[in-house]
Amino acid sequence: MRRKDRGGPNVVVNAWRSVKPAVFIPASVVIIAMIVVSVVYSGTTANAFVRLNTAVTASIGWWYILAATGFVVFALYCGVSQIGTIRLGRDDELPEFGFWAWLAMLFSAGMGIGLVFYGVAEPLSHYVRPPQARGVLGLTDAAANQAMALTVFHWGLHAWAIYAVVGLGMAYMTYRRGRPLSVRWLLEPVLGRRRVEGVLGHAVDVIAIVGTLFGVATSLGFGITQIAAGLEYLGWIRVDNWWMVGMIVVITATTTASVVSGVSRGLKWLSNINMSLAAALALFVLLLGPTLFLLQSWVQNLGGYVQSLPQFMLRTAPFSHDGWLADWTIFYWGWWISWAPFVGMFIARISRGRTIREFIGAVLLVPTLIASLWFTIFGDLAVLRQRNDGDMLIDGAVDANTSLFQLLGGLPLGVITSVLAVVVIVFFFITSSDSGSLVVDILSTGELDPPKLTRVYWAMLAGTAAAVLLLVGGAGSLTALRTAAIATALPFSIVMVVACYAMTKAFHFDLATTPRLLHVTVPDDVVPAGSRQRHDISATLAGLIAVRDVDSGAYQVHPDTGALTVTTPPDPLGDGAFDTD
Repeated sequence: MRRKDRGGPNVVVNAWRSVKPAVFIPASVVIIAMIVVSVVYSGTTANAFVRLNTAVTASIGWWYILAATGFVVFALYCGVSQIGTIRLGRDDELPEFGFWAWLAMLFSAGMGIGLVFYGVAEPLSHYVRPPQARGVLGLTDAAANQAMALTVFHWGLHAWAIYAVVGLGMAYMTYRRGRPLSVRWLLEPVLGRRRVEGVLGHAVDVIAIVGTLFGVATSLGFGITQIAAGLEYLGWIRVDNWWMVGMIVVITATTTASVVSGVSRGLKWLSNINMSLAAALALFVLLLGPTLFLLQSWVQNLGGYVQSLPQFMLRTAPFSHDGWLADWTIFYWGWWISWAPFVGMFIARISRGRTIREFIGAVLLVPTLIASLWFTIFGDLAVLRQRNDGDMLIDGAVDANTSLFQLLGGLPLGVITSVLAVVVIVFFFITSSDSGSLVVDILSTGELDPPKLTRVYWAMLAGTAAAVLLLVGGAGSLTALRTAAIATALPFSIVMVVACYAMTKAFHFDLATTPRLLHVTVPDDVVPAGSRQRHDISATLAGLIAVRDVDSGAYQVHPDTGALTVTTPPDPLGDGAFDTD
């Protein structure tokens, strides 16, 4: 057991003893080198980011699209097949966190800042400037319907399947097979233990750390730009670099305090508070806006998403040159993949004791439904407002930084809701940075409860990377953030594909070697003599042995005699039976 940190030099000594130098040092060197290069060449960095973004999306965009759809197929296969019965822990283990607390934490860490940043901007952007390859004209009814289908496509099953692949593998290897909570162990069924513990394993963790940190920095950059734009829109500040850096410093300091307190306290409570505030904001807009229109739109948006999913999921638009696919779909898949080690490990950390089917079902479906509702409330209302009043664009284009505050300004209590929106962004900022720093720290130390000093180190490094990308990117700061996410995600996408194959091997071995728990009853127990209470198919098998599967929570073992008692589930039809011949 690691000793508690004490003051003075002991803190540094204990922290250094806990880290894995073969991972910690290379990851730190790569990240700091990228930050330094961006500062030194700040005069040409903005153009370099634009050129790099174009080159990356043009050359590997097809790979991201193919891989992301493959992850959806893999996740669904694990959920609906016999693999779904495997528990992420001992067979009799109960979940560590309650269901609602679990959902709040995974959703808040997963894509909170992005929802607020793009809630208005993305549907409105697709309505104004739809992809040319689809042949739909902008500012039309068809464009409005397609805009919501595209938005839910980017934030639905594909996004969460990417997270689920990493989270499922890490939770299985850690809680079911006793391996450390680290990305490298996903590849053990393919590489073997010696290679995983060697240079290859170190390289996998370094790739995961670098991708995670810049993925989190991308989200933090989006959050900071929107917070600054919101405060300026309210007339409270005039944004400059000093304001941007100051906000990053303050929020990173708050994040550091939260990450030091751990998952069970700071992050859990912050996530619950944050989701409550976000729900209050969405409910306010839903009730004060055209409620019936938004509810009708939500149902239609779900249908449109399901209907268009086969068309969207493998579309690469090779004959189109408008850059839409690179700006949106490819960027999102790269962003989600760069977040996969972070969100995947975090989901794994909080999912102990759940079955794979429960894990896949909740991680895929619940956030997709919530995201579709969120984008309907804010996105469809923005589209309706543009169609009726024409005041949601600035110089004919969508301003992603201010579009949310433009929408709220047209509703009652606009100032109050705008302030609430800023608070929600700040809390999402903290929870994303908090969980991201904790995950990177776990990767660099191999401990579920890493030293506080290294937690502070990674939180500050993520804040520094976000600040540098914002400042050196200048007017193209969003392009710099996008490029960082897409480029650093490439190597980890390859790791994820190999991990899917490795996990499939491990799951099938688990099913082949783990005994199935069955309840066997003799004929007299199936239909007692003289009883007419059961006249179903079991009665026709009275001459045979009746067998049924038993869930791990449906039996008890006597501590002294070892006698097994199986709990019979309640009959949904009560005690009544058909009195027939």
